[in-house]
Amino acid sequence: MPLREPVPDLRSLDLLRSVAELGSIGRAAQVHGVSQPAASTRLRSLEHTLGLELLDRSSGRARLTPAGVVVVQSSAALLSDAENLLGAVSATRSEGRTQLRIVASMTVAEYLVPEWLNWMRRTEPEAAVSLQMGNSEHVVEVMRANGADLGFVEGWSVPGEFHSQVIQHDDLLVVVSPSHRWARATRPIAFAEFAGTSLVLREMGSGTREVLERELADHGHGAMALVEVGSTTAIKAAVASGIGPGVLSRLAVSADLAEGRLVEVEVSDLKLNRSIRAIWSGTRPSAELARRLLRHVGTPSTDR
Repeated sequence: MPLREPVPDLRSLDLLRSVAELGSIGRAAQVHGVSQPAASTRLRSLEHTLGLELLDRSSGRARLTPAGVVVVQSSAALLSDAENLLGAVSATRSEGRTQLRIVASMTVAEYLVPEWLNWMRRTEPEAAVSLQMGNSEHVVEVMRANGADLGFVEGWSVPGEFHSQVIQHDDLLVVVSPSHRWARATRPIAFAEFAGTSLVLREMGSGTREVLERELADHGHGAMALVEVGSTTAIKAAVASGIGPGVLSRLAVSADLAEGRLVEVEVSDLKLNRSIRAIWSGTRPSAELARRLLRHVGTPSTDR
């Protein structure tokens, strides 16, 4: 049977839910990308439609009235169903569109891919993009299984079965918390002291770990892990808490260094340079959007 009048606007119900969650019309307006006056107008229109006072504005802050609480609770399932509907519609529209499957190492995914996705949203608004992330070893596994059109890895080399292109050069830095004794050093830390120190490290298979271990091996040392973690964010938190030194990409720690949460430490004779590469199967990426992305991210050099 048809819906009975009046039928509330779903966007207004969603806005009311945000007011309940955030405790402020202004904050809810920011989340929904509208001005506070526009949000207030939309909410008053909802109250008029339902014939209920949903917000108590007498204290200068918007608080849900008992009727507002009932409406928010009763509309939760409706809004969830609406989100599912829109997701299904979006997926249906995506069929036949330009699609791109990316798999990227953690550093690339966290610090480079967001800008790339922004670019694609501006230049390819109809594109459907999916992103997987993991360490460099995982990226290679996904590419071997034909699970992505384009992969991005860190390190010095990639398996010979792939074509690759260096898109950016990156430095790895030794970092410590401001309270660590190395943070107060007035000269570079001796290589032997660094090599003999247990570190907060990424797990085996990561490009960061590979570069560090190869550099230490060239000097007759091996990396000693004080703690092994699976993400850059976890390493930064562990190092900042004073657990021990860590080795991280300059991309990942530039803001932390600028804001004083971490301190860069120079180590004598330690050179931790690496390349970030795009990899693909065949003589060129099969997906047209992958080729466009490759042109956008830069072409310092082509490996093969």
